[in-house]
Amino acid sequence: MKRFGNVLIALGLMLLASPAFAETGASPGGSEGLIALAAGICLGVAALGTALGQGRATAAAMESIGRNPQSADRLQTPLIIGLALMEALTLYALVIAFFLQGKIG
Repeated sequence: MKRFGNVLIALGLMLLASPAFAETGASPGGSEGLIALAAGICLGVAALGTALGQGRATAAAMESIGRNPQSADRLQTPLIIGLALMEALTLYALVIAFFLQGKIG
């Protein structure tokens, strides 16, 4: 739980950093910086969620194989498919971030 608190503190410090909100000049819409910030946060949250999910799924599969080594053949294919689907969610977030970046210009 302490590690989660440290992650939240680090995330808060990154969000409150003044260079993230710095602008070189006045823009007509004023939302370019916020769109870029949203794209970055989108990718960060997606990568964090994917990493946690993949770690948990892999740990559960390894524990299951450790308890019953003969189940490794039956667990390998669903594990790989599950990991690929989790990774696809991160790629969807990357595509969304690219679309958000396209709205800047």
